Amino acid sequence: MGFEEFKSKPAVTVVYTGEGKGKTSASIGLVARALGSGMRVSFVQFIKYWDVGEHKFLKDISAVYGDNIEFFKGGKGFFKAGEISAKGVTESEHKMAARETYDVALKHSTSGDFDLVVCDEINNAVNDGLLSTKHLKNLIVNCHESTSLCLTGRNFPEELLENVDIATNMTKLKHHFDNKYIANKGIDY
Repeated sequence: MGFEEFKSKPAVTVVYTGEGKGKTSASIGLVARALGSGMRVSFVQFIKYWDVGEHKFLKDISAVYGDNIEFFKGGKGFFKAGEISAKGVTESEHKMAARETYDVALKHSTSGDFDLVVCDEINNAVNDGLLSTKHLKNLIVNCHESTSLCLTGRNFPEELLENVDIATNMTKLKHHFDNKYIANKGIDY
């Protein structure tokens, strides 16, 4: 089969999921590739509300790329019903923040104003019950025909795989966290 048999798709849906590191890092790589190609990008953050390295990077590069990049930081931190929550944040506050962030992602992905919309940690928001699988499917199937979509986070719903173009499962082989070491700034966040 020669390459002449292949055709280009105007926009794709990409998923980075799994228990391993690198999902957000891979999405930042897509951002760099898109900006370097003159595309307009929206990066919508669903979980990490505290300042992490990628947020500072996105803010700093906005000075270079101006209107070609938009960054929205939503969410209220980590959440797992009945198990963990960001300090002092109720389940209803988590759900409200996730829904507000989803509304931004939906607006950006359906408007046709962006070439790439990254929804970082949206899969976690769905898995943890802050958003429904129906929300995620709606985002995917209603994405503007010229907008590529990138969805990151653990536990992407398997039943939605038929609706995406590229899905990568990041598999952990080893992580220092398992030996009781905390995350390293600049490496893990």
